[in-house]
Parts: sequence; structure tokens; C-alpha cells
Amino acid sequence: MTENYETARHSMVLSQLRPNNVTSDSVATAMDTVPRELFVPKKLRGVAYLDEDLQVAENRYLIEPRVFALMLQAAKVEDSDVVLDVACGYGYTAAVLGHLARAVVAIDDNDELVEKASATLAAIEADNVAVIKADLEAGNAKQGPYNVIHINGAIDEVAPALFDQLAEGGRLICVQGHNPGVATLHLKENGIIHSKALFDASVPELGTMKVAAGFRF
Repeated sequence: MTENYETARHSMVLSQLRPNNVTSDSVATAMDTVPRELFVPKKLRGVAYLDEDLQVAENRYLIEPRVFALMLQAAKVEDSDVVLDVACGYGYTAAVLGHLARAVVAIDDNDELVEKASATLAAIEADNVAVIKADLEAGNAKQGPYNVIHINGAIDEVAPALFDQLAEGGRLICVQGHNPGVATLHLKENGIIHSKALFDASVPELGTMKVAAGFRF
């Protein structure tokens, strides 16, 4: 993989995003701006722009660019939105969301990842992103409600607390199920969650996010 990261980043947009129905200019611009190579371990920087999921830590992956871009496009993030980014890992998704939204709260339950994400986001001057340690299924109600909630990794079910933290008109975007899962958009209208299946997506499981058995929305 070339060490010319700017060229690789632009190629990612042109060859992975645009031919695969990513029509949002704001999403494409954000992903063409954020230095993805800084949000992976140094040994993976040379492959940071490949069209595949990259494991950056235990139970944490940098999701394939195409899938992430399509999820962002479906969530229709606006520059007035406050966003919760769940299981932020090294902080890449939070950085991209920071280009689209007014403010981003990124959470992870791993001390080392919270430290790494905070440092990298500060280094690129992502001043509208805050990284907080929190249980993933609990979210972060203190800074809510959120206009958009994004979950990194495939899950079986959405934790009830996350739905509770959605603002009226809010969107929660995630991948549910495995092999493949389904990218799913949940919209809160009049206090009720409406769910829409979008497209198949083979995303690694978010193993540290647990929801009590038997819960269904």
C-alpha cells in the first residue's frame, strides 16, 4: 500500500465510495479529509485505506469505508446535530462525524482506547469531539439527547438506553445480525421507534456490547 496517504484517501473516495452509491458530497468530503491512517496501530497504516474491516484492538474494528459511508449517508447527519458514537475505538468514526455534526460524544469502555482516541483527535484539532469512558449499552445520557447515534460493529439488538437517548426525530444507525448483518436505520417519531432495513453488511461483531436476553423493540 502506498505511503502517500493523501492520494490513497482520495482514491478510497473515488474507487470505493462513489461507485457504490455514496452520493452525499458531505460524507465524501469528510472521509476525504480525515487521515484514516492515524486511527489505526502503526503496523496497519500501510493498509488503512483497503476496502475491508481492520482490527485495531480486541473487539474493535475500523469498518470497511463503503459500509461506514453508506451508514452515514442514511443517517443524514446535519451540521446542527449532536451525535453519540458508540465503541469509538481509535476515534476515526468520531473524527468523520465531527466534520458533519455540531458536536460528537464518543464513548468506549476501554481505558487505553479512550486515551488513544482522545490524543489523536486532539492532534488533528477535532475540537467538537469529546471522548468519554462509558459502558456501551448505557450510552451517555448526560450529554443527550442525541440527534444521531452510530454504533461501531454488528450487534444483535439495540440497548434500550440508547433508544431512550435519541431526541425526537433522532436517527440510530447500526448493523444488526451477522453473516451478513443488515444495516438498519431506527427513527424516533412521536416517541416511537420505527426501523428500516437498508442493506446487507458483513461487519465484525461488537463483542463487548451486551443487551439483556429477551429484549425486543
